Amino acid sequence: MSRGGVPPIGPPTGPPGEDRGCTVLHVDMDAFYAGVSLLERPELRGRPVIIGGGGTRGVVLSATYEARAFGVHSAMPMMRARRMCPQAVVLAPDHDAYARVSAGVMAVFRSITPLVEPISLDEAFLDVRGAARRLGGPAQVGEWIRATIEDEQGVTCSVGVASTKFVAKLASARCKPDGLLVVPAADVVSFLHPLPVGALWGVGGKTEEVLSRLGLHTVGDLAHTPVSTLVRALGPAAGAHLAALAWGRDERPVVPVEPDKSIGAENTFSTDIDDPAIIARELLRLAERTAARLRASGQVGRTVSIKVRFADFTTITRAKTLPEATDVGRLVYDTAMGLYDALNLQRARIRLVGVRVEGILDADMSPHQLQLGEREHGWRHAEQAVDRAARRFGAGAVRPATLVDPTGPGGSSGVRRTPRRAQ
Repeated sequence: MSRGGVPPIGPPTGPPGEDRGCTVLHVDMDAFYAGVSLLERPELRGRPVIIGGGGTRGVVLSATYEARAFGVHSAMPMMRARRMCPQAVVLAPDHDAYARVSAGVMAVFRSITPLVEPISLDEAFLDVRGAARRLGGPAQVGEWIRATIEDEQGVTCSVGVASTKFVAKLASARCKPDGLLVVPAADVVSFLHPLPVGALWGVGGKTEEVLSRLGLHTVGDLAHTPVSTLVRALGPAAGAHLAALAWGRDERPVVPVEPDKSIGAENTFSTDIDDPAIIARELLRLAERTAARLRASGQVGRTVSIKVRFADFTTITRAKTLPEATDVGRLVYDTAMGLYDALNLQRARIRLVGVRVEGILDADMSPHQLQLGEREHGWRHAEQAVDRAARRFGAGAVRPATLVDPTGPGGSSGVRRTPRRAQ
């Protein structure tokens, strides 16, 4: 065993097992956002916990399995979730923590193979065919991933091992939470056919209704239906696609995805806002968060953009490219406020605002040039000091005074003054 209880990884020591040919892994974190949030609240483990925004517009981002037992699930309105599980503890999302843990998880994946296809912050496909000689069989790699992520990040994941992406994803769902399931190539059909047709990729609510009217309720029912019937009912592309999946045929490879070329944050207000001071305060908070993410990832960006969504859901964006790439929150805020002021909205009612930095590149590829008269130690050094305090004492330990507001984002009481520009 290695430090922290992680099993060492190495060449297989026995004969090939049932994972022969199963070179695709689907790794899915277990209740990821809830799990990460509980890292700071370990006393809540084992209790129903809901992660999400408050107010009448809040929705559930995630929930522990204890809360899910009451029917709570992601994307559910928070008011409904509270009614279903009134004893649940509700925690606000911590997106910075989620991004940080996700980066650690993805680094584990890329230490095994370059063929990593992230689907979201908390799941990815891996093709491990090139790692067998060095690291062992796919099932052994999957077990090592589970142990390493729990040891290094403090959260658990489930791993599906199969010969195709589609079956691997189904396998990870079937072994949740904190499990590993291998579907041998010879057993794919017997694994698939008892499942409901809704398990197939591409079968949403409407498609499931069409199939149900045809008397097709399981994958096996669909598999034994003539392709021509499916094509007439669903169209050429969908009919042929589902017919292939029903027999476990999925030719799609794992496609490596480049890291996101932009970093940003946005917030939906609990009520529509027309107060410029509150909007400016929120832009400051989002700019600070975006810049902190840039610094945490060792990146900078040249283009700052804002997003504004009005009460009628009309959405506009504006962007400005800076002379030099930056990771300084005050500069991001100044630029965002300049873009917002230029809109001249005249107290329009606003539902959402967002700040984003694009044109991302590694910080060491963009050396900073001191301008004439510029201080050697400025806002960037101050914000780096804040980063160090946050790592030691927790996020929000040091923040601009204007952001210390007990009502939280979108609140109106307690807002006295918001700087229109960084001083």
